[in-house]
Amino acid sequence: MRPSLAHLGLPFFDDAHRAMAPQLVDWAQAQQVDERDDRAACREWVRKLGDAGWLRYCVPAAFGGALPRLDSRALVLLRETLAFHSPLADFALAMQGLGSGAITLAGTPEQQARYLGAVARGDRIAAFALSEPDAGSDAGAMKMIAKGDQEARADGTFDTYSLEGTKTWISNGGIADFYCVFAKTDAQAGTRGITAFIVDADAAGLDSSEHIEVMAPHPLATLRFAGCEVTDAARLGPLNGGFKLAMQTLDIFRASVAGAALGFARRALAEAVAHARQRRMFGQTLADFQLTQARLGEMAALVDAAALLTYRAAWLRDEGEKRGGVRVTAEAAMAKMTATENAQRVIDMALQMHGGLGVKVGTRVESLYRDIRSLRIYEGATEVQQLIIGKSVLQE
Repeated sequence: MRPSLAHLGLPFFDDAHRAMAPQLVDWAQAQQVDERDDRAACREWVRKLGDAGWLRYCVPAAFGGALPRLDSRALVLLRETLAFHSPLADFALAMQGLGSGAITLAGTPEQQARYLGAVARGDRIAAFALSEPDAGSDAGAMKMIAKGDQEARADGTFDTYSLEGTKTWISNGGIADFYCVFAKTDAQAGTRGITAFIVDADAAGLDSSEHIEVMAPHPLATLRFAGCEVTDAARLGPLNGGFKLAMQTLDIFRASVAGAALGFARRALAEAVAHARQRRMFGQTLADFQLTQARLGEMAALVDAAALLTYRAAWLRDEGEKRGGVRVTAEAAMAKMTATENAQRVIDMALQMHGGLGVKVGTRVESLYRDIRSLRIYEGATEVQQLIIGKSVLQE
């Protein structure tokens, strides 16, 4: 099944995007990966995506990337197309970008040289470790600490830090080669006391063996840090600047989550159209019934509404980068909220249209029904997006 590329004619995209997308469609359709083991499948997808050059869009050109800087529109198109074909392929690419995004934004030249090229080649798998058992949407409530082992320097930093605590719901947990980890360096300062660190997967004191099983399988784990020592060279960005760095990273990739939801919704619509055309009932096809036509029309409108908000958010972010980095937090929140909620509705309608076949394990609409659910939660639940948008409206 091949997705339509009519949306590339919209004014949000440049020639580079219009050239990339058809090539990705052709490549994705030709790939065959056994996805029964989610961890093995994601490793294979990272290898394939790296070998084909698609992971180069996750880092800037200075470190082997495809474009001069991280490009939100390219990420949206990549995730939309990969999600249409394989949610695990989309996941593999997205986590390479999210897991290394903080290094792109705030890494030292040494950190960037060590990690970003390997991410672009698929030689190293990245992960982003922010959430905790009692600190998901409320990052300021995190309890993990990074305690200086010796006397502080004049600027408040230490030669080494000892990480203590737990991170959970960590995508790529257990298969990642390194983690961008956020911990409290000032326990009393809330979000103003968080610092980021790069922790290699083989670091002493890090246990990533606790795999979390979820309804749409993908690599997910709880990380436990017990006396895990890192040097100040592993500190990512300024001391106590971790929360801002985390939010900047999420701003880049939040619109791409909308892109993934859009890919799921487009696949569900395509599956519904194909099924309606061939399913015969009462002497005619399902597509001949006006009720079916009305439902397909509603689904198409929901998809296009989500697409426009998604592409707008990505375009605004890329245009803002040209002017020194204009924040598009509210626009990205609108895209993420609308695309994930609309995709849930579209997929539910597609499943209903399939009847009993829609709930048969192994059918595409059944797997999409499970895949979309987590997108309404991760990288900011719908309710959090509503708060972000509401605060923005009041500030205006």
